[in-house]
Amino acid sequence: VQLQASGGGLVQAGASLRLSCAASGRTSRNYGLGWFRQAPGEERKFVAAISGNGAKTFYAESVLGRFAISRDNAKNTVYLQRNSLRPEDTAVYYCAAKGSTRDNVYYAQAVDYDSWGQGTLVTVSS
Repeated sequence: VQLQASGGGLVQAGASLRLSCAASGRTSRNYGLGWFRQAPGEERKFVAAISGNGAKTFYAESVLGRFAISRDNAKNTVYLQRNSLRPEDTAVYYCAAKGSTRDNVYYAQAVDYDSWGQGTLVTVSS
């Protein structure tokens, strides 16, 4: 499956921004989807994940209550709504997909994912 992320940009602290990631190729509702981010000089870190059927979500503690992951299987798209953005949210955001035999499982480890998008840069100014 191929992934194309979009929606990044420059915003001020406190703003909201939604990222999108469109999947193409051999997609199905059994794909777990996730978002990761990588800040300058740091390793890639988990942000949020959602199960294939969209019923289960999981978040990194640092974004809990501010970010929301969702998916539209009819459009093969996963979203990351980010509110109350902070300068420390500045990073390249990557979406990822994990093929699975089950649609009620999410994945929070980067090593679990099979496919990665190209990343979209989000810069939050103070």
